[in-house]
Amino acid sequence: MTEKTIESIKGEFVCVVCPNGCFIEAEYTTEGGAKLLSLAGNRCERGRDWVRQELETPMRTIATSIPVRDGDFLLASVRTAAPIPLERVADVMREIRARTLDAPLSIGQVVIKNPAGTNTEIVVTREVARR
Repeated sequence: MTEKTIESIKGEFVCVVCPNGCFIEAEYTTEGGAKLLSLAGNRCERGRDWVRQELETPMRTIATSIPVRDGDFLLASVRTAAPIPLERVADVMREIRARTLDAPLSIGQVVIKNPAGTNTEIVVTREVARR
């Protein structure tokens, strides 16, 4: 009987969780889904958790803008209220790009609920008054 060996990959990450910006070296496998095997260079546990998430289920937030009709600004800045899976970013952006908003808009106002089936909202981050 032969044993199957797991091939590992070495990667380098710069942690973005805190201001330390640790340079983290990770060893992981992608067989049966990404799995962290070992890492070095993180100064805190948050770095380890971030690398694991980045490998296994990468998440992103989106900050962009949407055109506004009858506003004192032509665009309203918006963002996701919570991170979304990386593989859904393009779908969410397509939904955002298909929208035009009507002024007035207030900070925190929800303009899209569950975009592309994600469990978040698109919220306004800049007041836009009616012209």
